[in-house]
Amino acid sequence: MYFDRKQWSNEALVNIYRKLLLPRLIEEKMLILLRQGKISKWFSGIGQEAIAVGSTFALEADEWIMPLHRNLGVFTGRDMPLLRLFLQWQGSSEGYSKGRERSFHFGSREHHICGMISHLGPQLAIADGTSLAHLLNGKPKVSLAFTGDGGTSEGDFHEALNVAAVWDLPVIFLIENNGYGLSTPVQEQYRCNTLADRAIGYGMKGSTINGNNILNVIEAVSEARDYCLREKKPYLLECVTFRMRGHEEASGIKYVPQELLDKWAKQDPVVQYEHYLLREAVLTTEEIAAIRSELKTYIESELELADKVISRPVDTATELSDVYAPATEITVSPGVLKSRIQTPEVRFIDAIADALYQSMQQHENLVLMGQDIAEYGGAFKITEGLVQEFGRERVRNTPLCESAIIGTALGLSLEGCKSMVEMQFADFVTAGFNQIVNNLAKLYYRWGQAADVVIRMPTGGGVGAGPFHSQSNEAWFVHTPGLKVVYPSSAEDAKGLLIAAINDPGPVLFFEHKALYRSVTGKVAADFYETPIGKARVVKEGSELSIITYGAGVHWAMEYAESRPDVDIEILDLRTLLPLDYEAIKASVLRTGKVLVLHEDTLTGGIGGEIAAWIGEHCFDKLDAPVMRCASLDTPVPFDIRLEQNFMAKSRIALYINKLLLY
Repeated sequence: MYFDRKQWSNEALVNIYRKLLLPRLIEEKMLILLRQGKISKWFSGIGQEAIAVGSTFALEADEWIMPLHRNLGVFTGRDMPLLRLFLQWQGSSEGYSKGRERSFHFGSREHHICGMISHLGPQLAIADGTSLAHLLNGKPKVSLAFTGDGGTSEGDFHEALNVAAVWDLPVIFLIENNGYGLSTPVQEQYRCNTLADRAIGYGMKGSTINGNNILNVIEAVSEARDYCLREKKPYLLECVTFRMRGHEEASGIKYVPQELLDKWAKQDPVVQYEHYLLREAVLTTEEIAAIRSELKTYIESELELADKVISRPVDTATELSDVYAPATEITVSPGVLKSRIQTPEVRFIDAIADALYQSMQQHENLVLMGQDIAEYGGAFKITEGLVQEFGRERVRNTPLCESAIIGTALGLSLEGCKSMVEMQFADFVTAGFNQIVNNLAKLYYRWGQAADVVIRMPTGGGVGAGPFHSQSNEAWFVHTPGLKVVYPSSAEDAKGLLIAAINDPGPVLFFEHKALYRSVTGKVAADFYETPIGKARVVKEGSELSIITYGAGVHWAMEYAESRPDVDIEILDLRTLLPLDYEAIKASVLRTGKVLVLHEDTLTGGIGGEIAAWIGEHCFDKLDAPVMRCASLDTPVPFDIRLEQNFMAKSRIALYINKLLLY
């Protein structure tokens, strides 16, 4: 293997050697610990260390890296304390994820490393977000995201590259082409000559290098970094290497032909670099042995310390409290922020627009993203006029890349920015589902990093839009710890809850019913105010029967109550679906003894089942009848308006109320 030392001094070459050797020696020790049962799982990077070590070496310490399983050299290259790394790998409460995550599924904001999730592809778009934050803050920084050859087949790969290219983001996308995605060889993954060729389709520059040559990797990543900063464009770098062990140790490598293993064994990055240093008389055999001995002693001493650390006792209260990032109170003096509210009575849609307008003033680090939200003002014109006042940097049209845009939003939060992502319709969130439920929701619990993201979800039926523009899909997310899910029914709450959601440091899904946009009006203050998340509202007090509902269901319940003055109906507007206000639910049950849970969502798996079960478990002795659920039919939302009316829960309210009254 040919090494070109260029400007490197002997001292620098030795320093690179130490950085390359350390992860190899750690790995060898980890394989022993695995066999001894002291760790439960290991993803080995033996044979491809030069890529992680070299790329980290080429970047500045405060430039974000999004590593994967086989990138131990990133963590050691950022000088993360080995003691704490051992504690992490042992599942100790003193590790970076407090025992909540495995091997490399953790990050550290201090070291500018973002923890991966098992789905691999979502990492790439996070680099888009950190790079966007750097641009907005005027920082000449790049971000680097790793992927494997198999990962380039994922939609997230293509979305992330497209967004970076369209937005001219200084991101280095680094492909570790090690020949296999678990057992699937590269010839079953792609048909292009090289994976770097994929850059052409996105208008990006790309190149392929020998990923086992440490000096080659450092030089290539350094040149890519210079290009990204100079041209303000992304770069795709393919590093050809080989994985000498299984995808993870339990997998084995029986599927790999022996001749391939023999071929790549001769190109071992550590051995080849050692041979080079010996040939160039940079080091002697004795000096290499001394370095190896020194590093092994360091590893053993840190491991010995780790073995003496006692994990803290399991505490359920701590586990529950660490699901959400703690919110800080934000107060603004009345009249300080401009408002677009000119009249006492305001439409639901205008209340949302004013919340965004004032939040953009309050939070200079808030970025709005969504399809057609800039000059066009969004599908429902909620963001109309914001781009003229706050600029295209902060009010950003996006490509049709829902997953990448949500990942970008997460990346923005790593750099201290807030973001709001508008789904054109809540139905389209399926294209970004993984980012929400596995990345945003779990981030704080996994390694203490808040995902400061709000996703606005125009939702619901009643407007004859058919099965792909009318779904009520809030229940999908209520089942996911780490998310907050809010769903206002009034103009006043629409503004206050959206402001609260944007102020909140964690991920919030904000459902806004399309049918309420222009049909519901109410008194809305021009001041910047919050409606507390997690608190229900008694819309109408009653003693005979409770209707527990939210969104459009509140208006259906009010309409029905007005038509039945003979029945003393209480209406409880949940407003927040996760976390639920169980105290308010219980108080309503105690007042009436009969409960109807009403929602537009379909019956099976809807939130009504959860509420009914909780009431049955905690308020059974206070009930005068079984809790009943009134929901929409268990069918997709039909297009024809007659079919849709029959589908809607609204058409069956009277039936269930009468059942309860007669019980």
